[in-house]
Amino acid sequence: MLLLLGVLAVAWLLWSGIYKPVVLGLGAFSCVVTLFLARQMGFFDHSSEFHRIIWRLPGYWLWLVQEIVKSSWDVARLVLSPSLPIDPVVVRLKTGVREELGQTILGNSITLSPGTVTLDIHEQELLVHCIDRRSAEALLQGEVDRRVQSLEPES
Repeated sequence: MLLLLGVLAVAWLLWSGIYKPVVLGLGAFSCVVTLFLARQMGFFDHSSEFHRIIWRLPGYWLWLVQEIVKSSWDVARLVLSPSLPIDPVVVRLKTGVREELGQTILGNSITLSPGTVTLDIHEQELLVHCIDRRSAEALLQGEVDRRVQSLEPES
């Protein structure tokens, strides 16, 4: 819990950039409330899963940032095109990710990429809205699923 509190506080300090007493107090309060809510939601009950993958996350995050930048360009191209070739589609994505934490990472990673939103996760299947068929086809190729599976410990 203290490690998470420290990470939250450092992230808040770096991102806010304002170091006035009132703002610092509000930041400390928000970090404590976040810690309380995480505890109430059972985050620390699954923390052993998180500890097993934490060292694999930086490489995944670098790959994810690259994918987000590529998706941003694709969505900008679609939106700025005079013909506006948006062709929304909802796809079902079967995943090999077994653990809840991995499925959450997968769903959030898809949603972070512009043009895609994870609508539902149920029994190793995600329902995803894509802005066009090309992004749906790219998603169905399974690269993001393979990357998230590589985060899971071998069983």
